Amino acid sequence: MRLKTLNSRPCASKLAVLYEQNGNLVNYQQLASRLSVPLYDTVVADKLETFFLTWRDGSLKLFDKESLKKDGLAVEIEHRQGEQRSWPIAKTGALAQALGRKTKTVVDATAGWGQDSLAMFRMGYEVQSIERSSIMAELLADGFSRLSKLDWMQQLNLSPPKLIQGNAIEILSNLPDQPDCIYLDPMFPPKRKKSALAKKAIVVLRDLVGDDMDKELLFATALKTAGKRVVVKSPNYAEPLGGKPNESFHGKLLRYDVYLTQNKG
Repeated sequence: MRLKTLNSRPCASKLAVLYEQNGNLVNYQQLASRLSVPLYDTVVADKLETFFLTWRDGSLKLFDKESLKKDGLAVEIEHRQGEQRSWPIAKTGALAQALGRKTKTVVDATAGWGQDSLAMFRMGYEVQSIERSSIMAELLADGFSRLSKLDWMQQLNLSPPKLIQGNAIEILSNLPDQPDCIYLDPMFPPKRKKSALAKKAIVVLRDLVGDDMDKELLFATALKTAGKRVVVKSPNYAEPLGGKPNESFHGKLLRYDVYLTQNKG
């Protein structure tokens, strides 16, 4: 049964909101309205949509048709495996090295699933997260809301990263305060190797929002905006986005290229 139909936006044409008689129907209606997608209370084979958003287990989750009876994808807010549980955690590893010891404020201009934003937040940086996909922004907003309610967040009187939904190229050009660092994790074409299987979350993200075709322009904008540095996360096989970087810090399968700037706020 289709509960409500709205004009679809191009980025959301594969998506519907699914109401499973769980929670307040109004919340589902408002979500479908914000995204301009259909709202269903059942899923049958003839539905054209590939992906579905619904609340389960206290989280907004994204499902495809094959995973509706399994656990969906949500923004993970818990500490990573092996990560210390205190706040802020130690600034160690390739990411912290790339961000720099003197960096305090970071804009994550390609937030995606928010894992890098949250890692930087847990290290004590002041983080703003930009996401242009309205679908991913809804998932991030839900994740950041859940984060704000955790005991350690409330005990320390902390606020989650600030989420801004929109085109990062435009937003970066109009930031009221200059960030020390702008962090980019654009979509790179996948490596053509059958044995290299991407994680489900990355596959879904690419299917929903596609590759970042304007990443060169985004980088150029970031380079003009950041007060101290631009950090670009990329797979090890990819060419540096901005040409030869000032520094590079390597992980197992990826690297962080650092481009120093001298922009005065």
